[in-house]
Amino acid sequence: MATHSLFLLPGDGIGTEIMVEVEKLIAWTNAEGLTDFSTDSGLAGGAAYDAHGVAITDEDVAKAKAADAVIFGAVGGPKWDNVPYEHRPEAALLRLRKELAVFANLRPAICYPALASASSLKKELVEGLDILIVRELTGGVYFGEPKTITDLGNGQKRAIDTQVYETYEIDRIARVAFDLARTRGGKVHSADKKNVMKSGVLWDEVVRNVAKDYADVELHHILADNAAMQLVRTPKQFDVMVTDNLFGDILSDVAAMLTGSLGMLPSASLGAPDPVTGKRKAFYEPVHGSAPDIAGKGIANPIAMIASFAMALRYSFNMIELATQVENAISAVLSDGLRTGDIAQDNCKTVGTEEMGAAILAKLKR
Repeated sequence: MATHSLFLLPGDGIGTEIMVEVEKLIAWTNAEGLTDFSTDSGLAGGAAYDAHGVAITDEDVAKAKAADAVIFGAVGGPKWDNVPYEHRPEAALLRLRKELAVFANLRPAICYPALASASSLKKELVEGLDILIVRELTGGVYFGEPKTITDLGNGQKRAIDTQVYETYEIDRIARVAFDLARTRGGKVHSADKKNVMKSGVLWDEVVRNVAKDYADVELHHILADNAAMQLVRTPKQFDVMVTDNLFGDILSDVAAMLTGSLGMLPSASLGAPDPVTGKRKAFYEPVHGSAPDIAGKGIANPIAMIASFAMALRYSFNMIELATQVENAISAVLSDGLRTGDIAQDNCKTVGTEEMGAAILAKLKR
């Protein structure tokens, strides 16, 4: 079995606690001969700023680029609210996404059967929910230039953020969405704001051109604001949704809450396949943040972190069966009635981070 390298970046807050549960999984799969992962760890976010004065060092960026996959926790917290803008904890994420060129962010929103009643929506609206949002991650308004704040005098300032997309960026993310739809329900919704934004006009034009190569996939256009409404009105109408960086950030968080908690949802960020090896740079992280209010209390939900590791098994290493076993172990533990505080329900047992991780590993061992 070939050795694969994982670079672990726990980050801040609960990131360090939930990463421990993934490390236990890695140790077990290695011990059982199911995987042969070598691991290394680094600092990102506020932890890196405290140690080195930057959100992530050049050395750790180089390690991330050399690894077969990066497993990331979470960054940020009020402790670093006043650090220079270029060194804010989130700058580590933006730099890694850009330098790894991981342009395709996959955010599944799956409602586990045992949690259908935990959603803020009616049970019948979310039971069986399985949406995949494909978000363009390295372009758009988060990276466009100019990005400035100008002092106009007389107490007035002007802030500028620039939305920029080129044809190739839209084409490649659309193809990821259509390829994934072929493995799922065969339906893609493309969300933009072509009614008021020129970038939306180009987005729609390119996606429709890509769709010509996928006659077996059903394409629907939807305005991004309507998509937000429809996600909380009749979410099960969606299979795969493809959208830009800004709208994807917003819509994926809306979709996340349909499942009961942000603490439940993983994500994968993938680059283009290498033309020689076929390997992709890849970055896996939970959708939730660093939750500084509960950090250090041992009560954080590790499920999104563990599910992100399962996505790594699936998308980076083609270990489909093992990935499915990890996902099934999560579902089985929830069916047994174990809950962390963020998904606590009546008649269920509330447990901490370590106990939830141990229960999932115990199911996997069986």
